[in-house]
Amino acid sequence: MSAYVELEDHFRQVGHLQHIAAITGWDEAAMMPSGGGAARAEAMAALNTTIHRLVCDDRLQDWLADAAADQALNDWQRANLGEIQRAWSRARALPDDLVARLSSVSVRCEQAWRSLREANEWLSMQPLLEELLSLTREKAQRLGDLKGLAAYDALLDEYEPGLDSATVSGWFNELKSFLPDMVDKVIEKQSTRYVKMPTGPFRAEQQRTLGLKLMQTLGFDFDHGRLDVSHHPFCGGVPDDVRITTRFNEQNFLEGLMGVLHETGHAMYEQGLPQAWRNQPVGNALGMAVHESQSLLVEMQTCRSREFLTFAAPLMREAFGAREQDPTWSAENLYRLSTRVRRGLIRVDADELTYPLHVILRFELEQPLLEGSLTIADLPEAWDARMRALLARPTHDNHRDGVMQDVHWYAGLIGYFPTYTIGAMKAAQWFQSASDAIDDLPAQIAQGNFIPLMDWLRQNIHSQGRLHSAQALLAAATGSPLDPGVFRRHLEHRYLS
Repeated sequence: MSAYVELEDHFRQVGHLQHIAAITGWDEAAMMPSGGGAARAEAMAALNTTIHRLVCDDRLQDWLADAAADQALNDWQRANLGEIQRAWSRARALPDDLVARLSSVSVRCEQAWRSLREANEWLSMQPLLEELLSLTREKAQRLGDLKGLAAYDALLDEYEPGLDSATVSGWFNELKSFLPDMVDKVIEKQSTRYVKMPTGPFRAEQQRTLGLKLMQTLGFDFDHGRLDVSHHPFCGGVPDDVRITTRFNEQNFLEGLMGVLHETGHAMYEQGLPQAWRNQPVGNALGMAVHESQSLLVEMQTCRSREFLTFAAPLMREAFGAREQDPTWSAENLYRLSTRVRRGLIRVDADELTYPLHVILRFELEQPLLEGSLTIADLPEAWDARMRALLARPTHDNHRDGVMQDVHWYAGLIGYFPTYTIGAMKAAQWFQSASDAIDDLPAQIAQGNFIPLMDWLRQNIHSQGRLHSAQALLAAATGSPLDPGVFRRHLEHRYLS
């Protein structure tokens, strides 16, 4: 048996265990009773440690060296070999006890966050986050030493390989140069037009039925996935068993629905990953910015468009038993609701223009937080200052809607936030290229025909797995590297034209 085949066999077993870990993580977030939390945290720590030990198995060093000399490998196999080398090197940099502690503490911290956020109890949350941050710093430092990167860049590289904070800062500074002024202009422009939320309440079961129908229309495969409810919307599971969640607001059905559509974009990416490379690193999704680009392409580029709302308005009226004559249920009013710009406190409910400012706020806080120049104790005050500066909204003593609103830091996910807005920029670029390649794409969307768009995404993005770098994949499909100007032109066309 060749060294390369040994590696594939070994990582097939790793993939099976990662499958179990993914479904266990979904269950912990969506289905597990609260009393199971402590035991689950320890069980997940044991499972993650077992996976870690397999990935840094001593035998891999010789297999990797021998496989690198194998001239018979094709492009997919060579890309897989590179991903295995990356995973092995990373695993060797992190000791077992750190992996176990990080897993256990992150699960316990996230579980505490669910109840403490609701109670606005920052002081009770603070020591748990301090413990998790200390472990995350150790992880970042070890990975930074391995890769020759600053600690924060080492974490960015985990979520989007090849990305660094200097590049992110350049892109975000460009966004900051025009977004605040654009937000002012759009709010003023929208203040003179009719827009009104239809009268609720909108029962959760009605919202779920509508969400399922639109998921099916987009092409979601229910034989290999499902929709559930959780504290924070997410997409989990594995390509052959994708688990997405949302949360429902019975006074505003668009919040839950757009959450469903956003997570469906993630799910379509997972379900479209190359079948031939299941349970191999090269068959995985290509970083979180690419992943977020797929969710935002579905939610923002497609489902908040006038064409989509023209198609969806009758389905919405049917789901909630509304009259066609009611002007609040017209396609135009629903479009205006879906593109209404307002400065708010909550990132996940933010509109397309203010959302990047929420992300920039977090990016500008988590760097000093990781480096130690910002303490956990001072985090709420720093959050309030940045929120006032970027979005003119105070959060003093409102920790629930301030520093405690997102799950990410309480799950140890520092370095993740930038991928949301990088994903939004990529989504604009993907969608522009898809529109150029597909005859009359807006008309197809208005008719509820998403097959041409999904076929384009399958061919150019989903099926490619990790065969290419994120930069090469974007350039191959769109003809250029990431260009924030495409995102700006999209915003100007939608909101100011």
